[in-house]
Parts: sequence; C-alpha cells; structure tokens
Amino acid sequence: MKVVIVGAGSVGSSIARELLAHKHEILLIDLKPEVIGRSGLRGAHWLVGDACELSTLQDAKLEDAEVVVSATGDDKVNLVVSLLAKTEFGVGRTVGRVNNPKNDWMFNDSWGVDVAVNTPQLMTALVEEAVEIGDLVRLLTLQTGVSSLVEFTVPHDSHVIGLTVGGIDWPEDSTLVAILRDQAPITPSRDDVLDGGDELFFVTTIAAEDELRALLSPEQQVDRDTESHPPHNGELQDDEHEGRQPEQQAPEDDGFDG
Repeated sequence: MKVVIVGAGSVGSSIARELLAHKHEILLIDLKPEVIGRSGLRGAHWLVGDACELSTLQDAKLEDAEVVVSATGDDKVNLVVSLLAKTEFGVGRTVGRVNNPKNDWMFNDSWGVDVAVNTPQLMTALVEEAVEIGDLVRLLTLQTGVSSLVEFTVPHDSHVIGLTVGGIDWPEDSTLVAILRDQAPITPSRDDVLDGGDELFFVTTIAAEDELRALLSPEQQVDRDTESHPPHNGELQDDEHEGRQPEQQAPEDDGFDG
C-alpha cells in the first residue's frame, strides 16, 4: 500500500517507521530538507516542498496513493492537504492530525478528512477509560464523525449483571463488538452472561450514544425495581381514601324515649 505522509516531525516519522515495518511504500513530504538525514528512516521516499502547493502534490503523484496522512503541527496545513487530496486527486482515505482541540469540528468530510486523530481527546479518553466505572467513554471517532468506538465498565452493582447479551434490548445503531474480562478479550455471543468488571466495547453512531448511555445508567435499575415491586395495596388504599371524610357514627342510645 502506498501511503503519503505530510510532515516528517516526530509524529510523521513515527507513523512512517511503523508502516515501513509492515512493508508499506512510504513517501514523506516536508519543507525542511534537513529532516531527511536525522529521521533515520530507511526505505522511505522523500519529497522536499510545500504540500499546500498543488504542484508539490502532483510531483508526489498523489493520485497513486491509497492513504494520505496529514501529520504536521499546523492544523491549517493538515486541512488544506486533506481537502486537496480528496478533491483534486481522489485519494481513497485521508487521515488528519488535530493539534488544537478547538479545531476538531473542522476535521470532517467537508474538508476532505476521513479520520481525524485528536491526540488530546484520545489521551483524555484513555484516562477516563482507566478510571471511569459505570459511565460510557468515547475512545475513538470513526467515519468522519458518524460513528464511534465507546467503552463501558460494568459496575459490580449494575442492573445488567446476570443478563445475557441477547437478553438486552440494545439501541438499533449500537453493536457490542468485544468484552474484556480478566484481561482476556471475548467475542460476544447471545448466550454470554455479563458480570461486574466486564469492559464492554461498542461501535455505535454518535446519535445512539445517548440511548446506550441511558440503557446502561443506574437510573434503569431504579425503573426496573419500581416495576418489579409495585406499591402495596394498603398504600394504594391510603392514596385512594386521601381526603375522604370519616364516616359519621350513629349516636349512642341514652335510654330515654323522645
């Protein structure tokens, strides 16, 4: 697979090193020629130039690339490169690095970005995944912001403990793709019984995240308890008779006629 990486800094070079180890064809584009010597990358092709210039991307034969990775430290450059790769060269997949989380909203298909890699957001998600129990944590956004990979750690007092995967009415656009139990991954089946401490991984649409969060929330336990333990008849009678005047008692017979 031919991959073009724009930006040969620490991030771009690390990506290139990993892809080279997997036998992919790599072309790096950078403004600074000195990065070639200090990168230590063997087997990579290089092009010195401004990737925001159409002529540079033409020299790189971007139309032959299957993936373009914009990994510079400048969000404007990453957006322009992704847009040109998509609109001018028809590249099948573009990956854009987000440096400033405030710019994350721009990294979508409108700017030609298929996958946005927001490092601060990813680190935040990994921290939350490690410490949050009983809440849904988004780990990764997929398909230009349409879908996401989310994680839920089952609390030891959760209402889903003891239920089978097939016995839960999951939201329509959410799929349980893996269960991590005792540090071992499990491929979910309908008959698998959920247990406290299980880490559940879902691929879900962004819109369905709230439905999934509501399904797994502690409030669901309260609703189920209310359904399974209705108020006693006596309580209902008290409510029904609330405000009713007490019945008048007949006067006692004092023994005198008239």
